Amino acid sequence: MDIPPLDLAMKTRTAQVLERCVACGACAEVCPMPAPAGIDASNPGKLTEGILTILRGGEHADAARWAAVCSGSGHCIPQCQHGVDPRFMLTMARLELASRKPDDARRKTGFSGFGAMTSGVRVLSRLQLPPDLLARFRPENEPASPPEVMFYTGCNLMKTPHIALLCLDILDALGVPYRVMGGPSSCCGVLQFRAGDLATSGRIAYRTIDRLKQAAPRAITWCPTCQIQLGEVVASGMSDDPFDLKPILLFLAERMDDLRKLMIHPVNKRVGLHEHPGVAGVTEAAQAILCAIPGLDFVDLQQPRLGYQCNTLSAVPAFKRAAHRQQLEAAEAAGVTTLAGVYHACHRELCSHERDWPFEVVNFLELVGESMGLTRPDLFKRLKLMQDVDAILAEAAPMIETHHLDLDEARAIIAKDMLGEQPLPLGRGA
Repeated sequence: MDIPPLDLAMKTRTAQVLERCVACGACAEVCPMPAPAGIDASNPGKLTEGILTILRGGEHADAARWAAVCSGSGHCIPQCQHGVDPRFMLTMARLELASRKPDDARRKTGFSGFGAMTSGVRVLSRLQLPPDLLARFRPENEPASPPEVMFYTGCNLMKTPHIALLCLDILDALGVPYRVMGGPSSCCGVLQFRAGDLATSGRIAYRTIDRLKQAAPRAITWCPTCQIQLGEVVASGMSDDPFDLKPILLFLAERMDDLRKLMIHPVNKRVGLHEHPGVAGVTEAAQAILCAIPGLDFVDLQQPRLGYQCNTLSAVPAFKRAAHRQQLEAAEAAGVTTLAGVYHACHRELCSHERDWPFEVVNFLELVGESMGLTRPDLFKRLKLMQDVDAILAEAAPMIETHHLDLDEARAIIAKDMLGEQPLPLGRGA
């Protein structure tokens, strides 16, 4: 298969955007991000025209800020009547701005981000899992029969490995033959892409897509960043040999009849869902699965639907803190016993608030697992709730010794990637 280099593919698709977009402003009109970012969107067409100016090599301050704060909610996509994916258009504007930096700076930024992510994933996963459980995520583990799917974990899911294990347990219970792929050695290349290093990003992404295609007829993802980067950005530039990539929640929703037969244990909890709309259909699938659990009382918390997971709101930190606070207050007002999130990044940021609010904070797969008689302890939350690096190191000492982790590195990762990932400070008065 003849695949163009990623930079050529992106230039081709950008040219198509410039040809089709009429700057009607429909995308900017429905975007939830200009207001919290302090951007004047009273003339949405002007804001969209500013993005086209950037794509043509020009400057536009408000449009550059809009591109920078895009959280990927996806509200804009169905609004365009001219064959443009506005989310991709803003992605290309960010890429254009990043590409104006020197080559060495772009490579250094991508390399630094990738290295930090790799260290965090390696250390946090090993603080929680013994070698035999980590081995379940090695791609060389072949199923007894030819795999129906490749489960692609992405990278950061392994910081909260109980979620990843529940995915595998549910696939096992459904009798779905699968292989697993993911981790930094099979990255989607998004960190290098964001830095503007398309040469490295393309090598990584195309290699990962090739490996996914060769391993199974279809691939299912957990991470929304990987789903959008591989499925919407990279694979859409590959003209032949379509790439079948689907979020695992949509895969499970397709098998709802089989799933219902397994969800036989009542889960007598009042549950609100922390949701993000960015990957179409995922929120609806999560709600449908929760509502199928016997005994579970689902409550719509009626919160603003923003981004594709919590970390996409990081460019507007005050707004993100307010959104988290509003979510917690809404859950309390609704009298829920459980606030359930969908994605791993959200869980890392929200789980420790369980300490201060009258409900538990879980990943929704924990409720699915409970109804199926499957349990995986949330060791990440247990460690984070300690809120003390030394206490966490003492608790995780057996895993540190087993995996021969460097103590100073473990200390730094805990401080930064666990305790430091707390957008809304703990405490009811925060």
